[in-house]
Amino acid sequence: MKKLSYLLIFVFGIGLSATAFAQDDLSPERKQAVDSLAMEKVRDLSKYISIIGNKETPWSEANRVIDRAEELFMQGSEIGVSSLVRAEVSYYGVRKYLERLMRLNYSKVEISWYNIEYVSDLQKQPDGTYVGVITIFQKFKGYDKEGKLIYQDTTKKDITVYVKRKETQIGGRLIGFWDVLLGDIRVKETSK
Repeated sequence: MKKLSYLLIFVFGIGLSATAFAQDDLSPERKQAVDSLAMEKVRDLSKYISIIGNKETPWSEANRVIDRAEELFMQGSEIGVSSLVRAEVSYYGVRKYLERLMRLNYSKVEISWYNIEYVSDLQKQPDGTYVGVITIFQKFKGYDKEGKLIYQDTTKKDITVYVKRKETQIGGRLIGFWDVLLGDIRVKETSK
């Protein structure tokens, strides 16, 4: 009887371990949902950047949008800034980048993102986090007071995406879910 009890505990323990392990892996269906969520967050960031850069956006609204944009990122993430007039790329923390964007010295700014796509599939890391890269192209236009275009460029950027397993308590029950956060945005190339 004692041997049977140990056997049941052992088998039950393996079952729990397998279940816990399976929850830490992304099924194809879950991966598709996570990919969609990552793309949605990148599109949200694109909208936020457009709002923040728009000179007609009230200061208070731009600051509110900066707060929302920051929530999309892992803590400590940086965003690259490039220009056709200087060779080096500068990197800023997310908030600092967005605040600089809000204060650009143009009368009108237009920023649009296009060709948003995954370039590297999500890869599982030793700590259980999945990491992937989404590439975007950013078109930037700056205008003077007369409405004349005085600067424009197109920048290819890679956005690191992190997918982590998290838990939250709802109605006294612990619920597991996959969370998607953006990481560094690296400049790959800038052209006219």
